[in-house]
Amino acid sequence: MVADSEFLDVRIIDLTHDGLGVADLEGRRVFVPGGLPGEMVRLAPRRRRRQYQEADLIEILEPSPARVAPPCEYFGRCGGCALQHLSYEKQVSFKQTIVEEALVRIAGAEPEVWLEPIVGPEWHYRRRARLGVRFVKGKDRVLVGFKERATRYVTDMASCRVLVEPWDRLPGELGELIGRTTLQRRLPQAELAAGEAACAVVLRVLDEPTDQDIALFDEFGRRCGLDIYLQKGGPGTVRALDPESARPLAYTLSDFDVTLRFEPTDFLQVNAQVNAALVAQTLRLLEVKATDRVLDLYCGIGNFSLPLASQAGRVLGVEGDGGLVARAASNARLNRLENVSFVAGDLSQPEWSFMREAWDLVVLDPPRSGAQTVVSQMARMNPRRIAYVSCHPATLARDAKELIDSQGYRLISAGIADMFPHTHHVEAIALFER
Repeated sequence: MVADSEFLDVRIIDLTHDGLGVADLEGRRVFVPGGLPGEMVRLAPRRRRRQYQEADLIEILEPSPARVAPPCEYFGRCGGCALQHLSYEKQVSFKQTIVEEALVRIAGAEPEVWLEPIVGPEWHYRRRARLGVRFVKGKDRVLVGFKERATRYVTDMASCRVLVEPWDRLPGELGELIGRTTLQRRLPQAELAAGEAACAVVLRVLDEPTDQDIALFDEFGRRCGLDIYLQKGGPGTVRALDPESARPLAYTLSDFDVTLRFEPTDFLQVNAQVNAALVAQTLRLLEVKATDRVLDLYCGIGNFSLPLASQAGRVLGVEGDGGLVARAASNARLNRLENVSFVAGDLSQPEWSFMREAWDLVVLDPPRSGAQTVVSQMARMNPRRIAYVSCHPATLARDAKELIDSQGYRLISAGIADMFPHTHHVEAIALFER
């Protein structure tokens, strides 16, 4: 416990990129979870670091007009969301500011045009999630959920408002199921993947399940309309409990009459509605012509490649994960698109034959580490336009600086796509032109 004499009343002056309130305490930055800019708060200082200090929020003395009551009872403990206490309109503005500041600070650039933010549903949007599983001796039961904020513990939660319906209730139901098996201490993770007509749950098991365990999993899947998969080792060990009845997972991009199938552990954008709008916006910005040769780098299962192939002359998709490449090629066949091909390639390496070819358009959708090696080769490929979709504003800005300063491009437009409402994650798109 902290004595009342150790409480301090301070003004919150800013938000960090991950949604923590920032106060100034005699020249030292103090990070305050739950604080919003402009608020006067009472806090209890705790850990002191060399460059900053952490504190607990005790009381809000003067609330911000942007503060709202978080609708989720687990907010504040669960680490899945960071911004439920901030109005959604202000969340979107906050994320756009993060991208603006990163581009100015790191790239020394601003776009000629700021795009309207892409937004979708605030709740029940998440079709893909990895949940922790833990047997807690003190509670004598299994917990399933996201990790608690700033700890390695699993949040005690019965449901999650950001998971797609009706699977939002799965944390509590899976905890009860796993608690009835012999694997209650030997099952550390559950992975959810929802398509438009089917939903899969992948259970990571450290021991061989008994026949009774299998029967419990099977009954649960049938009752809940889920396909259960078991993973006994690495990604290649994922197997459906009942392969004959497991349904394909898929989503459609109706603007392009394209259907994409995926496996339960494949990467895909978690927000279906925002993803569809982002793909459509990307193709509009590129102004694809029927004669264009298009290079889609970090292509995944073909999320951009197949829509591009519906408009361009030729498309090549490149992806480092061989399994995703196989799925992308299968999706091309499924959609009868013969002008698109896919290759597996480590894009952190510079010497690939496609980097020595000329391309009309390039799409980049890299991981958080960005596309540093690729953008350093862009002048050689010489596309007239580049669409860069990013999940990390800092690496987007770093790569934008290279494109502008060294590769001969200018930043035409940029904007955000709110793929993860109520979290600090920021998805952005930037268009560059030769």
